[in-house]
Amino acid sequence: MKNYKITISYDGTKYNGWQRQGNTKNTLQEKFENVLSKMCGKQIEIFASGRTDAGVHALGQVANFKCETDKNPDEIMVYLNAYLPEDVAVLDIEEVQDMFHSRLCAKRKTYRYTIACTKKHVFARKFVYRTDEVLSVDAMRQAANKLRGTHDFIGFSAVKKIKKSTVRTIYDIDIRQNDGLIEIDIIGSGFLHHMVRIIAGTLFDIGCGRMTASVIDEVLENGVRSEAGTMLPACGLMLLEVEYK
Repeated sequence: MKNYKITISYDGTKYNGWQRQGNTKNTLQEKFENVLSKMCGKQIEIFASGRTDAGVHALGQVANFKCETDKNPDEIMVYLNAYLPEDVAVLDIEEVQDMFHSRLCAKRKTYRYTIACTKKHVFARKFVYRTDEVLSVDAMRQAANKLRGTHDFIGFSAVKKIKKSTVRTIYDIDIRQNDGLIEIDIIGSGFLHHMVRIIAGTLFDIGCGRMTASVIDEVLENGVRSEAGTMLPACGLMLLEVEYK
């Protein structure tokens, strides 16, 4: 049985996230597994690098699955793209070692949160959070510096039951502003549930002047979620890249 690594992009607007769920069939995992199972003539399970939430998008999600098929990687990609919905695309596929697991082997992930300020962006509307607030990007950048490094990010997450470590490393946060769009790129070793959206929301509240940068230090110290900022909507979040090795 061969192990395949695939790179995927999707518009997550209408899906209930990546992970298969018992109360809905409208998940990306289920869409992929249905097509793969049809192709192979048996039930196939697929694993993604991360369980993107409902409404979250991906430019470079990575997943892997194992199956037996006479098709080569290019033929598998053609088959998947022919039967998957139009808002989902397989960008690349390759055979990898049996030990490869898209989530367990991931070393770094890059997420982008995009905020549209002061004007409408008609064609990007499903991929941005629209606000009329005037944000201080300089204040957001100064606050973001406090998040770099290895910390316990429990206060910047929606984690309720602590079963595993909530310590993560943020390698870099880059905030850019151009043509009314503010892009917040966060590169980290991994992310807790809703962590990126809460970090982006806290930086947003700081940019609005509703909070000061000192809130970052306080939440990292006390781990209290209610003292961090707003959790911004899923529509503005995109998984850009997953790195291995």
